[in-house]
Amino acid sequence: MKVAVRFYTKTGNTRRLAEAVADAVGAEALPLSAPIEDPVDVLFLGNSYYAFNIDPEVRDFIRSLDKDKVGCIVNFGSAAMLNSTWKKVKAEAEKVGIRMDGREFHCKGEFKGIHKGRPNEKDLAAAAVFARSIVQ
Repeated sequence: MKVAVRFYTKTGNTRRLAEAVADAVGAEALPLSAPIEDPVDVLFLGNSYYAFNIDPEVRDFIRSLDKDKVGCIVNFGSAAMLNSTWKKVKAEAEKVGIRMDGREFHCKGEFKGIHKGRPNEKDLAAAAVFARSIVQ
């Protein structure tokens, strides 16, 4: 199974999750600026809420994807206040004809002192377990 990991972060929280996911599945965690050039079965996409929506860079990245190169998107991320971005990511993926896996990983993320230290080691370990369960 071919796997890619891409992420968008402003605080570094999602980068840490992306690295845990990538290590677990034998891939490299890369920012959205790294295009998906070779076909992949699974694209792990890390993101979070910013101003109650996914960042425009995440939206534009999804819209740039070639449906013939991405089998499905698996969402993961962290946030201090809101939870899952899955529905927002799915809406964008549907516009380009890419299937969203119904499973995702989400945990609390530190922001301005809220949820200090998150994602923590337990969160990173849980993200790794989640990622391995997708590719087994």
